Amino acid sequence: MAATERLDAVDDATVPAVRALWGRAEEADGVGAVSEAFRMALGAARPGVVHLLRRDGERLVGYGQVAEAGSPDAVAELVVDPAARRRGHGRALLDAALAEGTRSVWAHGDLDAARALAVAAGLDRRRELYRMTRPLTSADAVDPVLPEGYSARSFEPGRDDEDWVALNAAAFASHPEQGRLTLADLHERMAQPWFDASGFVLVERAGRVVAFHWTKVEPGPGEGPGRVGEVYVVGVDPAEQGRGLGGPLTALGLAHLARRGLAEGELYVAGDNTAARRTYARLGFVDAAVDVQYAVRG
Repeated sequence: MAATERLDAVDDATVPAVRALWGRAEEADGVGAVSEAFRMALGAARPGVVHLLRRDGERLVGYGQVAEAGSPDAVAELVVDPAARRRGHGRALLDAALAEGTRSVWAHGDLDAARALAVAAGLDRRRELYRMTRPLTSADAVDPVLPEGYSARSFEPGRDDEDWVALNAAAFASHPEQGRLTLADLHERMAQPWFDASGFVLVERAGRVVAFHWTKVEPGPGEGPGRVGEVYVVGVDPAEQGRGLGGPLTALGLAHLARRGLAEGELYVAGDNTAARRTYARLGFVDAAVDVQYAVRG
C-alpha cells in the first residue's frame, strides 16, 4: 500500500535514492525535476523545510518539498517516478503539501500532467519562468566595451560578500526569491563545487560595485561540445538603470563562458520581465522551455 511520509530531514541513506528519482524524472521529462534551492535543501533539517516521501511498499515513487512551510509564502515542488505515474501519487503528494500550508507549486517544463494536476486541484497559473538558450561561439569570447565610467573585475571572496548581498537585495527588491538571499545563502552557494569566482563578474563605477553577472557551470567531464554555461544571475543597482549596462553586462558573462569553450549559454527569466527578455532576445537567446508556478486561489 502506498503511503506518504513527512520528514523534517532526509537521512544520508535516503538522499541518494531521492537524487536517483530526480535523475529518472529529468531523463524522462527533459527538464530538471526540482530547482536549485530545493536540491540544496535535501538532507539535514532546515527551518521551514518539510520533505514528503511517497513510497509504494518499500519503493520510493515520489518526493515533495515545502519551503517556508506554515508561512504565507509556503511553496512546494513535487516529482513522481516516471514508472509510477498516473497512479495517484502526484495528487497524494500535492494534498500533503497543501496540508503543510503550501500556497503555490512550481511545475518544471509546463508538462501536460502537471497542468492537469493543477486544474484538478483548483490551482491557478500565477507566474512563468522562461529558460532561454543560444549557441556560444568564438566571437562571444571578446569582452564588450562598457559605458564610459564603468569597469569590470572578478568577485573577491571575503572582500565583496556583504556588498554583493546588499546590491542583490536592491536589484531584486520585488523578486520573491532572489531578493531575499542572505550572506549565509551566498556562502552556501560559494561552497558548491560549481562556484568559480572568475566567472562572478562585478561592474564598478566610482569605486562602488553597481552591477554583476554571476555565471554557473555545473561540474562535468571536459569542456566544449555538449557543455552548457548558465547566466546564473544578472543584477543592476536601480540607480544605474537606463545607462546602457544591460547588454554589455550580459555579454561580459557570455565572454567568460565562451572562453571556457562551452557550447551553449542558458538563462532563466521571469515571463513578466519584458525588458530583460527583449535584451536577451537581442543577444540571440530564444525560448527553450518554461516553468510555471501554480497558486492556491484566494
